[in-house]
Amino acid sequence: MATNRPSALYDATGYWYTSSAEERGVEVLNALRRYRSAESDMRKRTRDSMGMGDTDLAALRFLVRASRRGEDVNAKDLATHLGITSASASVLIARLVASGHLRRNPHPTDRRGVLLTVTNDSHVEVRSTLSAMHRRMIVTAESMSADEQAVVASFLDSMSEALSIDDHAAEAESPADGTADSSANGPAEHPAQSTAGSHEPTGSENRIR
Repeated sequence: MATNRPSALYDATGYWYTSSAEERGVEVLNALRRYRSAESDMRKRTRDSMGMGDTDLAALRFLVRASRRGEDVNAKDLATHLGITSASASVLIARLVASGHLRRNPHPTDRRGVLLTVTNDSHVEVRSTLSAMHRRMIVTAESMSADEQAVVASFLDSMSEALSIDDHAAEAESPADGTADSSANGPAEHPAQSTAGSHEPTGSENRIR
């Protein structure tokens, strides 16, 4: 299968090093977009292979990790991790129990408590489906030098912070101040003449594909 790996081209031509900071930034974001697309495709293949949806698969992966760490998980823990309501978690658990992926077990010290564990078959299924992919990812990450790993980790953390900002919430808080300023400075600009709310794509945005 052919893959789009422009870094080899840049290494051969020197373009990567002679291009502007803006061009290099665009190519980094394009590489990140290609990674997200590849990850999305992988998740779809995994869902199709296991015959379940995103939330079901996320629940199993969470429970498998908890099992490896020796951690107990109840319905509330699962709902919190998945960001769903208790009612939705109950439906999810019932579905996974019925499909043979999950077991409900009595809590060893809380008579009313119930703990969740994946079945042995589920462990095998998850490992066989995801372990090869995880090994390839680990090999790729370990192939970098310590300095490269630090740079990549720092970049991804910074990108996570950039994406975590809720721009809509910030915009919702700003109109009150903006209204006060406009009334003090004179009549508000007619909507048809205002360009403050418009967004003209920059050259960088146009090149991110």
